Amino acid sequence: MEKKIPFAPQVMLIDASYLDRVGTDLAAHFAPIVKRELPKADLANLLECLALDAGMQPGNNEIQVIFIYEPKEEVMKFCTPSHLEKELHNVGFQSQLGEFSLYAFQPSGMATREDLFRESLMLMTDSKDILKAVLVPDEDAYGSSLEKLIPSMKHPSEVTVFGMNPPEKEEVYRFELLGFSILQALGVHSEEL
Repeated sequence: MEKKIPFAPQVMLIDASYLDRVGTDLAAHFAPIVKRELPKADLANLLECLALDAGMQPGNNEIQVIFIYEPKEEVMKFCTPSHLEKELHNVGFQSQLGEFSLYAFQPSGMATREDLFRESLMLMTDSKDILKAVLVPDEDAYGSSLEKLIPSMKHPSEVTVFGMNPPEKEEVYRFELLGFSILQALGVHSEEL
């Protein structure tokens, strides 16, 4: 009998290597614009921003956050806490949205970060427990290849994909700009822009 991986009703699958690259680039780009040095982003705040932008409502939600990262990129430079294995694996925090449970995984053997992200998403498509999914894939490397998997999820209209380049055509999932959540977590306010 095949054992199923338990998922929470709300799952966030995040390519941490991509998130760090985008966060670092945005911090470097916007610091001169707002004429001040930007602090490191508060990761808990960023996760809350992503969840809210994906339509999660405050309450007693169970939110499972799965970070996928390259073995040599275990520290995210733009945020705090930042060490994926030592500070962010198998920990959690409570917020107005509910309880966030964080996990971090890296590919092993011959697998790539893309393989692990895709396999994790495939496991998510098999789950009947997931009601809402948030995806932060590396859109430059493999983001478009996920469009075939998302429609097979139980609730594809409850999937929100975050990226920096909106899809060219209408999709079954929602798309949100990742930059807005990152700038919020970096403390950049709209009146500064």
